[in-house]
Amino acid sequence: MSADRQNMDWMLKNLMNEVPGTRHIVVLSADGFRLAQYATDDDTADRLAAACSALQSLSSAVAAEFAHSGAMRMVVIEYAGGFFYLMAAGPGAFLATLADAEVDPGLMGERMRDLVGRLGEHLAASARTGTPPSR
Repeated sequence: MSADRQNMDWMLKNLMNEVPGTRHIVVLSADGFRLAQYATDDDTADRLAAACSALQSLSSAVAAEFAHSGAMRMVVIEYAGGFFYLMAAGPGAFLATLADAEVDPGLMGERMRDLVGRLGEHLAASARTGTPPSR
């Protein structure tokens, strides 16, 4: 495992520990590839990354059409039983979390923003070139 990947895993674990109610954490590329994960299995992480790719594309289109900006910063969805968060995390990268209904939504947003700031270049992901990133 690379040093960058180990650092990312450690930082994702910190998010899980700092925000009670967090269930899954995934870092993904804009085209839906899972780059890192914590507290979730590969299949769930891959399905979440694919869904997030579509959601970030839609939210960017809405921002471009109605806010005259193509920059998606954060999407929050409250569903029966919890919350879903998707945050832009650098060029072509996103941070996604799923949390229980008991999570403090403000704390989650704040800690995700802090994490994105700390991860910096770890979260920069280039577009797909034919093969998915190594896992």
